Amino acid sequence: MALMDFIKKQFIDVIQWTEDSDGTLAWRFPMAGMEIQNGGTLVVRESQMAVFVNEGKVADVFGPGTYKLTTQTLPVLTYLKNWDKLFESPFKSDVYFFSTRQQIDQKWGTPQPITIRDKDFGAVRLRAFGNYAFRIADPKLFHTEISGTRESYTVAEVDGQLRGLVLQNISNAIASSGLPFLDLAANQIAFANALAQELQPAFAKIGLLLEAMTVQNVSLPEELQKILDQKIGMGMVGNDMGKFMQYQTAQAIPKFAEGAGNGGGVAGDAMGLGAGVALGQVLAQNLQQGLQGGAAQAAPAAAAPVGVRPDEVMATLEKLADLKAKGILTQEEFDTKKAELLKKLV
Repeated sequence: MALMDFIKKQFIDVIQWTEDSDGTLAWRFPMAGMEIQNGGTLVVRESQMAVFVNEGKVADVFGPGTYKLTTQTLPVLTYLKNWDKLFESPFKSDVYFFSTRQQIDQKWGTPQPITIRDKDFGAVRLRAFGNYAFRIADPKLFHTEISGTRESYTVAEVDGQLRGLVLQNISNAIASSGLPFLDLAANQIAFANALAQELQPAFAKIGLLLEAMTVQNVSLPEELQKILDQKIGMGMVGNDMGKFMQYQTAQAIPKFAEGAGNGGGVAGDAMGLGAGVALGQVLAQNLQQGLQGGAAQAAPAAAAPVGVRPDEVMATLEKLADLKAKGILTQEEFDTKKAELLKKLV
């Protein structure tokens, strides 16, 4: 009877995995009712690794290559089964294959705005998205921590866990990058490198290696985007107070036109009046300077300095102080403009 059972058994001569689709990280070789022929062949292709598991314990790990399965090539398995080195019978063991090639273009993103702390603006909310690539670096660890005894384990099944790790480490990455919050959108490579550095240990704990990380977009809150636009505009006019006033007037005029066209009411009329007054002041000053220049040529002794009303100076100083508090002006820029204004007082 025992002889008949032995004859009916199916013996495996070649153990291999030909990946027929993308996205599979781990695959268990079908062993139901079969045993591995001692002296059989194990084929592990490039971008693969194979793990032998005996009685629930990882016995041997094989990298790319072709192996003849004997007591010499399976030393750990031999030890676990207490084989004699002359023992030549078939044996049974679970064999798992792992794909070690890069899994590219894995998406990540913030489904909702996340709150982070910034030294200049306090608590702020942002959105970001990008992609990353990873591979299995330690199949034994990945088997024991993630895939286990499943027949197969796919990229899709680990995707949620990896996305969660990315989102969990964004705040730390921003802090370690040393980038001011307003500069994140313009320094996406530095942000991505900092994020990858934060993620490497978390990926390594489950047997994975993070190969690449990209940040494709960082969306600032609307109010901070406006501040950034103002900062860019101020950078264009520099420290010239006249240009600064012209810049502010130019910013207000479209709002006035929009309010007038839509029947903007008292608030719109007030804004338009402010823009008109500012523009009128600029034109009046230019005209007055021209007249003063002509009067100085005709009668230098009669020329009189034209001052600026104290309340206008105070109002402008308050506005400049607000811009400095928001980070649009530096302390040096503020002091320069303040000195220019004070000189205009007579």
